[in-house]
Amino acid sequence: MKEITCNITKPIAVLSENDRGYTKEANFVSWNERDAKLDIREWHPGHTRCGKGVTLTKNEGRRLWEALTGIYSRLGGKEGCE
Repeated sequence: MKEITCNITKPIAVLSENDRGYTKEANFVSWNERDAKLDIREWHPGHTRCGKGVTLTKNEGRRLWEALTGIYSRLGGKEGCE
């Protein structure tokens, strides 16, 4: 079985960290030397291993941004989602 390779080409944000040091991150990641895509997943300290996550194309990332912008602008600073 072929080894899966990944390279974080552009870190975006650490979204959270748990008590074991794992971080949930948004990054641009190149999988198997392909074009980098927006990627959200949990990473082991030092980025030596990662958990399951979601990888989005440029269009999917834009649609997610538009949807979240709409949601959070309607909340007007309130906590939670409607």
